[in-house]
Amino acid sequence: MSARHASFAEFYPYYLSQHADRRCRRAHFIGTTAAIAAIVLALATRNGWWLLAAPIAGYGGAWVGHFFYEHNRPASFSRPWLSFRADWVMYWQMLSGKLSW
Repeated sequence: MSARHASFAEFYPYYLSQHADRRCRRAHFIGTTAAIAAIVLALATRNGWWLLAAPIAGYGGAWVGHFFYEHNRPASFSRPWLSFRADWVMYWQMLSGKLSW
């Protein structure tokens, strides 16, 4: 990890700061939910094409949020694995009511 973020615990507050606009968080939430739905559909229908839709939906929602609402560069461009983990933490926090969306 870079010196700037030596751990996930240090990275996550930065990640949240890049999602200050609720519309961005909503776009992330919708995209992640659509990605989950695509994975469920792939399993239910045994149609692997849905697995291609999952990352398109997930990253598509996130990128809409960043480019149209936050006007910043998604953290996944520079820190893909930390960002992927952080997105799921943020998703769970929104789903459980610990973070507004």
